[in-house]
Amino acid sequence: MPVMCAVSTRGPDAACCFMVSYTGAYTIICRAVAPWPLSGFERPSWDEYFMLQAELAKLRSNCMVRKVGAVIVRDHRQLATGYNGTPPGVKNCFEGGCERCIERMEGKIRSGEGLDRCLCNHAEANAIMHCAILGIGAGGGNATMYTTFSPCLECTKMAVTIGIRRFVCLDTYPENASKLVKDASASITMMDKEKITYWASRMPGGTKEVPVR
Repeated sequence: MPVMCAVSTRGPDAACCFMVSYTGAYTIICRAVAPWPLSGFERPSWDEYFMLQAELAKLRSNCMVRKVGAVIVRDHRQLATGYNGTPPGVKNCFEGGCERCIERMEGKIRSGEGLDRCLCNHAEANAIMHCAILGIGAGGGNATMYTTFSPCLECTKMAVTIGIRRFVCLDTYPENASKLVKDASASITMMDKEKITYWASRMPGGTKEVPVR
């Protein structure tokens, strides 16, 4: 068994515990007595943390029209992520895989038109399908979906079906599914973009101004 002894060090405000093994090697474990908690220390809230994950996921989107990221969380544990884009094995949207998005970029159709021809899966749908592929349950009614845009009606239907009862969003999608959310006894929380921009700027290599779209 290792020998334990406590030795005061660094003045009266801290103590160090030395764990000595029979081989003579030792590990120093510092335990501060004061002045904790550290003044000025900050970190993101849970909502801010997981929204940052959704912001990161959307960077993988291959859609030319709109980039969206989504994260499914239960009990502060990330279950799955998703971003919008064409299905696996299909040419990426930016490579010309979705004719509807090409028409949208060329100005031939307006926003909201031709959605029945769009080949891009939504970020929320991809996150839900990843749960199914990996055999991860999001049920129990205590799961949260973080998405950079509020989910459309179809994605909201799928989300509430698997047990998601809280949606945290950064932007508003043109299609409003608020009635379904209310009928399902779920909730929608809109986050402050400035908070996400602030934490993005705090990342290593980040800048003071990080646009959140």
